[in-house]
Amino acid sequence: MRVLGVDPGLTRCGVGVVEGVAGRPLTMIDVGVVRTPADADLGHRLVAVERGIEQWLDEHRPECVAVERVFSQHNVRTVMGTAQASAVAILCASRRGIPVALHTPSEVKAAVTGSGRADKAQVGAMVTRLLRLAAPPKPADAADALALAICHIWRAPAQNRLQQAVARHARPVPTASKAPKGHPA
Repeated sequence: MRVLGVDPGLTRCGVGVVEGVAGRPLTMIDVGVVRTPADADLGHRLVAVERGIEQWLDEHRPECVAVERVFSQHNVRTVMGTAQASAVAILCASRRGIPVALHTPSEVKAAVTGSGRADKAQVGAMVTRLLRLAAPPKPADAADALALAICHIWRAPAQNRLQQAVARHARPVPTASKAPKGHPA
């Protein structure tokens, strides 16, 4: 499976492509950051993020896009920018019919480090180790994007099995049938 991980942000949007399957060594295909100038108009920044994501989708042809789920912070401006960049990534993938998965920061940290409370340095160190890299990707947004892709590759098989089990055990809801005219129901 080839996954594009996206750590959304308006100034720095981390992107990273990882390939592999759960239980086997993973391979980093590429990593980087889509940058926009902080003083630019919001619309221009969102277009720049879109162009950057589209370029990564064109170049790497992922089977899935894993995006960090936006969570509430104290700084509303930061949350809004993150949510807007996240929506752009989701839109770009969905427009192409590429499945999108959302993972919380604590899910990603727990998947790659074993602790949902790991700091950025721990995440970077484990990404470096798991992908057999010479050094942690810089900036941290790039390492976080790779961590998202790793998390998805490892979690997707279990999530798919759960969804299939739920679907197998779901019973259809009976619908009321209409009696023909003139006959009581």
